[in-house]
Amino acid sequence: MLNRKIQPTITDAVSFDLKLRTCEQYQLDNTIPVYSMNAGTQEVLMIEWVFKAGNWFEQKNIVAGTTNFLLKNGTSTKTAYQINDHFEFYGAYLNRTCYNETASITLHCLSKHIDELLPVVAELITDSIFPEEELTTYQQNQKQKLSVNLKKCDFIANRLIDEYVYGFHHPYGKYTSTLDYDQLTRDELIGFFNRFYAEGHCTIFTAGKIPSNLQSQLNKYFGALPLQQRAIPHIQYNRQSAVEKKHLLINDENGVQGAVRIARPFPNKHHPDYQKTQILNNIFGGFFGSRLMSNIREDKGYTYGIHSYIQNHMGETAWMISTEAGRDVCEATISEVYKEMEILRNEPVDEDELSLVKNYMLGTVLGDLDGPFQLIARWKNYVLNNLDEQYFYNSVELIKTTGAEELNELAKKYLKPEEFYELTVI
Repeated sequence: MLNRKIQPTITDAVSFDLKLRTCEQYQLDNTIPVYSMNAGTQEVLMIEWVFKAGNWFEQKNIVAGTTNFLLKNGTSTKTAYQINDHFEFYGAYLNRTCYNETASITLHCLSKHIDELLPVVAELITDSIFPEEELTTYQQNQKQKLSVNLKKCDFIANRLIDEYVYGFHHPYGKYTSTLDYDQLTRDELIGFFNRFYAEGHCTIFTAGKIPSNLQSQLNKYFGALPLQQRAIPHIQYNRQSAVEKKHLLINDENGVQGAVRIARPFPNKHHPDYQKTQILNNIFGGFFGSRLMSNIREDKGYTYGIHSYIQNHMGETAWMISTEAGRDVCEATISEVYKEMEILRNEPVDEDELSLVKNYMLGTVLGDLDGPFQLIARWKNYVLNNLDEQYFYNSVELIKTTGAEELNELAKKYLKPEEFYELTVI
C-alpha cells in the first residue's frame, strides 16, 4: 500500500527513456495505405481519411475549403439533414477540415457501429453533389462571418502577416474576400471534388479499440474506389515576400487594443536546424514560462499572453511571434521582443533555464504518447511530412543533448531583427 507520508521520488524528464509505439501499416486493394494504432481500453474508434486536397491544389481561391466543408451537405440519395441525422443516431461525430496541403474527413464513433457508418462515409467521398441551396446558404453565412471578423484586429493581423512573409498569391499567404464567395460556382466544387476526392490521393489513419474486422470493412467500402490511382502533381509556388518589413494598419479608430505579429521565413522539418531551434523557440516564447511571457506579460503587463512558434507547414514555413496588447503599448511590446532576441544572441542560456525547458519539452512529448489518438496524430505528422520514427528519436536526443552554445549560435543565425516582418494592427 502506498505510504502517503513519504514524498515520492522526483525524476527529471531528461532521464526518461521515451519510446514511440509502433504503428501497424497495411494497404487496401487499391493501394491506399492505412496506418493503424490499436490501443486504449474504451470501445471508441477514430478513422481519418486524409486527401491531398488542400489550398495548395486549388486554381481559384477558397474552392478547396468550400468543397471540404460541403462534403456533408448532400449526396444523390441523402440530404444534409439525413446525413447528419444518421451519424447522430449512432452517437458518432463526423468532421472535415481543410489545411494548406491536405484536407481530411474524421470519424469518431463507437467501435461496434462501423458497419453502419463506413458506407455513408464512402458515399460522401464518391457521391457528394453540392446542392445549389446548400452552397447559397454557405456563401451567406461565410460572408456574414467574414464581415464580423474583419472588425477584429487579430483576425486582420493573421491574414496580413502571412501575405507579407509568403506573398498574396502563395497558398500560405492568400486570404478570402466577399467577392471570392460571390464568385463560387457549384461546377467548380464538383470539378475539384471529382479530381481530389472521388479520384484523389488518400491516406487513412485509424486509432482506438480497433475491431477485428476493420481492415476487411475498410477494404470493402474503400478498397475498390478509384483512389490513389494517379499521383497528384506537386505545384510549385514562388515565395514573393513583401518589400517593406514594417507595417502599421489602423483598423478601428476607437479601438483600445492592437494585434502584433512579427515573423520571418524559416526552413521546414527536413532542415537540420529545425529540431534544435524548437528548443530555442521554447526558451524565447514557446511556453508559459518563456522569456517573452516573463518579460512582456509578467513584468511589463503589456499583454495577457505572447507566444512564439514555428508554423507547421509541409513546405516552406515561418517563425512567428504573436500577441495582442494595449494600443498604447504595442510599440513598446515590439521593442521588448527585439531586446529578448538580442539577449539570446549575446548571452548563452544558463543551465537552470535550459534544464527547465528540456524537462518541459520532454514532459510534453511524454503526454503526447499517452493514448491512441495522440499516438496516431504524431504518426500522421511524420507520414504526411515524409519522415519516419527515427525523427522522433533524433528529436528526443537533441532535446537531451543540445547545449547553450549551440542555441546561442542558432540565435545569432535566426533571431536577427532585420530579417523579421513586423505588423501592428490597431
